[in-house]
Amino acid sequence: MKNTALTHIHESLGAKMLPFAGYNMPILYEGVNAEHETVRNDVGVFDVSHMGEFLLTGPNALALIQKVTSNDASVLTVGRAQYSCLPNSDGGVVDDLIIYKMKEEQYLLVVNASNIEKDWNWISSHNDLGVEMKDLSEDYSLLAIQGPKAVEAMQSLSSIDLAAIKYYHFEVADFAGIDNVIISATGYTGSGGFEIYCKNSEVEQIWTKVFEAGAAFGIKPIGLAARDTLRLEMGFCLYGNDISDTTSPLEAGLGWITKFTKEFTNSENLKKQKEEGVTRKLVAFEMQERAVPRHDYEIVDGTGAVIGIVTSGTMSPSMNKGIGLGYVTIANSAVDNDIYIRIRKNDVAAKVVKLPFYKK
Repeated sequence: MKNTALTHIHESLGAKMLPFAGYNMPILYEGVNAEHETVRNDVGVFDVSHMGEFLLTGPNALALIQKVTSNDASVLTVGRAQYSCLPNSDGGVVDDLIIYKMKEEQYLLVVNASNIEKDWNWISSHNDLGVEMKDLSEDYSLLAIQGPKAVEAMQSLSSIDLAAIKYYHFEVADFAGIDNVIISATGYTGSGGFEIYCKNSEVEQIWTKVFEAGAAFGIKPIGLAARDTLRLEMGFCLYGNDISDTTSPLEAGLGWITKFTKEFTNSENLKKQKEEGVTRKLVAFEMQERAVPRHDYEIVDGTGAVIGIVTSGTMSPSMNKGIGLGYVTIANSAVDNDIYIRIRKNDVAAKVVKLPFYKK
């Protein structure tokens, strides 16, 4: 089991630690609901240093990215980031990722922790273009400072104007007394804030100064359990649940990051799928009774016929009702459609809704 550079701090704070993607990670501190509310209303900090980082450099770096990802990375300028995915050859998804344009001819790819080796091997297998690839995953830490008070709470730690960094843009600047930190206006919570990339040797100093600066704003450490409830309230996909090797980006509602203005892995088949239409679709639903939908529960129609499966589900802390995502047949995918979640042999009423679940 790997540790992050901050594992000893999480343990000293009494975090509940559990294995996640090969790492010993903080899942809970004071409780999911309390931590969730901290991020929605104030500011919280996640250690997500288990995520993977690949640096691609050279005149053909963009060409390789264009070949293996679904989005059009040619629109990126230095200082901008882009959400994308790596399609596989069979219509599914190797992983979803964020691409950062660091310099001309240099890009940082941030991938899911559980897929680091798989992604590296996949991209490498397509690198017949002489692109220099470096796996920085073991050397870098990542903090997500999330919440509506994040900008105000962190401004004293940097000489740049944090409020001026637009969504999905980033700066390489000083932060918490460390130079050349990536300050990215991205996140997985829907409540604003930043993701901070730094070297392992720097992260403890940054963590300490972040909590000193945020003390007056109610800052707290947040575990991965609340990260999941926060992302689900926004309808953000989680790899391994809502997207996988067997789900197409079009089925998952990721047509907006699937650009057919270029050729990429399996683009011909995905384009055909778009033209002919998908047979199932990832939908959001809210429970109509007090019940909690869970991963892999069956979704049925009014006659009891199975029409799909739940991929993510929870009791929403912000809304105090059961919410979930799941794949259903196209005939049952329209907003306001009545569906049922089979929970311990009981078919519990639910309704298809429009995302996000949580509206500020």
